Amino acid sequence: MRLFGKGQRGTKVFYATDVHGSERTWRKFLNAAKFYGADVLVMGGDVMGKLAIPIIREAGGSYRATIHGRVERVTSEAEVEALRGLIGDLGFYDVVMDEDEYTATQADPDAVERLFVRLATERVARWIDLAESRLAGTGIKVYATGGNDDLTEVMATMDRTDTRAFVACEDRAVPLDDEHVMISMPYVNPTPWKTPREDDEAGLAARISALAAPFADHGKVIFNFHAPPVDSTLDTCPMLDATTDPPSQVVKGGQPVLYGAGSTSIREAIERYQPMLGLHGHIHESQAVARLGRTVCVNPGSEYGEGVLRGCLLTIAGGKVTSYQMTAG
Repeated sequence: MRLFGKGQRGTKVFYATDVHGSERTWRKFLNAAKFYGADVLVMGGDVMGKLAIPIIREAGGSYRATIHGRVERVTSEAEVEALRGLIGDLGFYDVVMDEDEYTATQADPDAVERLFVRLATERVARWIDLAESRLAGTGIKVYATGGNDDLTEVMATMDRTDTRAFVACEDRAVPLDDEHVMISMPYVNPTPWKTPREDDEAGLAARISALAAPFADHGKVIFNFHAPPVDSTLDTCPMLDATTDPPSQVVKGGQPVLYGAGSTSIREAIERYQPMLGLHGHIHESQAVARLGRTVCVNPGSEYGEGVLRGCLLTIAGGKVTSYQMTAG
C-alpha cells in the first residue's frame, strides 16, 4: 500500500458513477488516478449511453443530426468528426448513414435495437482498451460494474480474460487490496422509467444475501450497490407520476415534491451487516455522505451531460474509512 498524508497508511480509492456513455467523463475518470494519486478506481454503474443519434448523409453531400431537439448541419468531414465528438461527450452514440438507410432502420424496431446494442458494446470494449492503455505499468486497477440502465448483454463485454488493469466486478466479490473486499450489485428497486435491471425489494434482498451472506464478518467489506439506501439523504429526488408518459413531476403548492427514492432492502442490509463502506449512485442530484451505524455511505452524484466528473476520494485502512472528499472536475 502507498504511504501518503501525515504518515497515514491506507488505500486511496476514487469512486465515480453514472457516466452514461460520456466519452469525456470516462477519460476524466481514468485520469483521476494520476490527478488524485489514487491506488484504485471504482466505477459504480450506468456505464451505457441512452440514445443513438444518426448523422444522415444528404443528397447534396451535407450531413444533419438532431441533438437535444435542434438540427445541426455540417458539410466537411472535419465537421462530421467534430459532431461525432460532441455526441460522444454528451453520452450518446452516433452512426453515419444515408437517407434511405436511415428510413429503413427507423421503420424496423428490431434493427434499431440491434444497432444500439452494437454501438454500446463497441464503446464499452473501447473504454476497456483505453483503461488498459492509460494504466499499463502503474499497478492501478479499474473495478467496474453496470447499473440499472445497462443491458446485461452489453455488460458481458466487461468479462474479459486478457485485461490487467480492468476488472469486471458485477454480481461478485473482488479484493480491492490485501485486506478489503468489495461486492457489487447493479439492480435497483422499481422506478417510473421501467429500466432494464430493476427488481422488487424481496428480489433485491435475495440478491444481496447471495453476495453478502458468505462473509462471517463484514467489517472489511464494501457494498458497491448502484441504488442508495432509502431515506438516507443519498436518494432525495423529485417524486414522479408514473401514470403519465413520460413520467412527470408531482407538484404541490407550486413546488416539486421531494422524497427518498432509494431501496428499503439495501438500507436493511447495510443496517444488518454493517459493512465498512457503501458506494452508491443512481440518484444523480443527491450528492451526499451519510452514516448508517458504522457504515459510511457515499453518493457522489452525476453531471455527465455537462462533461463534469463528480467523484469521491476515500482513504480506507484496517476496515475503516479514514478520510473522504467529494470532487468535481
